[in-house]
Amino acid sequence: MAVKLRRSFTFALRSSILITPILTVLYIALLYFKAQLDWLSPFVFAIACFVLCFAVLQYRVERFIYRRIKKIYDDVSLLESSSFSSKPVTTDMRTLTQEIEKFAEDKKIEIDTLKIREEYRKDFLGNVSHELKTPLFTVQGYILTLLDGAMHDKKIREKYLNRANKGVERLIYIVRDLDLITKLEVGGLKLEREEFDIIELVQNVFELLEMKAAEKEITLTFDMEYDQPIYVNADREKIQQVVTNLLVNSIKYGHTNGTTEVSVENLIKNKVIIRVTDNGEGIPKQHIPRLFERFYRVDQSGSRKEGGSGLGLSIVKHIIEAHDEKIYVESEADVGSEFSFTLEKTSKSVV
Repeated sequence: MAVKLRRSFTFALRSSILITPILTVLYIALLYFKAQLDWLSPFVFAIACFVLCFAVLQYRVERFIYRRIKKIYDDVSLLESSSFSSKPVTTDMRTLTQEIEKFAEDKKIEIDTLKIREEYRKDFLGNVSHELKTPLFTVQGYILTLLDGAMHDKKIREKYLNRANKGVERLIYIVRDLDLITKLEVGGLKLEREEFDIIELVQNVFELLEMKAAEKEITLTFDMEYDQPIYVNADREKIQQVVTNLLVNSIKYGHTNGTTEVSVENLIKNKVIIRVTDNGEGIPKQHIPRLFERFYRVDQSGSRKEGGSGLGLSIVKHIIEAHDEKIYVESEADVGSEFSFTLEKTSKSVV
C-alpha cells in the first residue's frame, strides 16, 4: 500500500489566516504600549507568524489525522480483493469520503451478487438432485424387483429391464447435456463454422420430428414457401440442435391439432432472424426471465408430465451466445410462444 500523502492545506491555511491577525494585533498593542511601534516590524511579524502557524498546524493536524486514517486503510487492506487498499493514503476528508463511499458501493454490489449466486447455486443443486433421483430410483426399483424373484418370469424380466434401460438413457441424456453446457460456459467447445442453407436444415429437422409431431397432431411448417436457399455462417450441428430443441419444446407444450411455424427473415444487412412460433400453452410472464436457466421449468409441481433433461433452453441460449448472437422470447399464456434467434447471413443468400 502506498503511503504517499495527498496533502490538503485548507484547514491549516484557514486556521493560520484566523490566528495571524489576532497575534499581530496583540503584537502591535505591545509595541504601542512600549512606545516602540513602527510599520515594518508588525508586517514582518505577521508574515513570520503566518508561516509558523501554517507549518505547525499542517504538520500536527496531518500527522494526527494520518495515523487514524491509515488504520482505516490497514483494516480495509485485510480484504485482499479490495483495490481500495492499493491507493495512496489521503488526509483530504472530501477525497477520503468519496473513496469510502465508492468502496462501500462496490462491496454492496459484490455482496448482492454473491447472494444471487448463492440462491442460484441452491436452486441448481436442488434441481439437479430432483432430475437425477427420479430415474435413479426408477432403475433401482426395477432392479430390486427383479432380484426379489421377478427375474424368473421372462415377460416381467424383459419388461422391467427395458424400463430400467429407459431410466439409464435419461440419466445419460442429463449428464451429456450438463457436460455440453459446461463446455459452452468455459469456452471449451470449439465451433466449426461453415456456410449452409438454414432452410434445408430446418426442413431436415421437420422430417426428424415428423412422427413426434404426428403423435400430438401438430403441424410443422414454414410461414411461406422459400424458393431460394438462405445461407448462414455458423456451426451446422449446433444450430441444428438449437432448432431441434425449440421445435421439441413447441411440440411438447403444443395443443392437439396445433401448428408450429418457422420463418426466416432479414434483420439487418448481414443478419437473419429465425422465428419459431406456435399456438400452444404459452408461458406466463413471471416465468419468462428465468426460462433459460438450467433445469428451470414453468411447471413447478413435483410431477413432470413432459420428459426431457430440463436443459434444452439453457443449451439453446449458450449455443447462440457462443456464436455472438442473440435469442429472444415472446409468449402469452393460452395464446402461444415465439422463440427467435439471429445468425450471420452470407453473401450467397438471396432473401
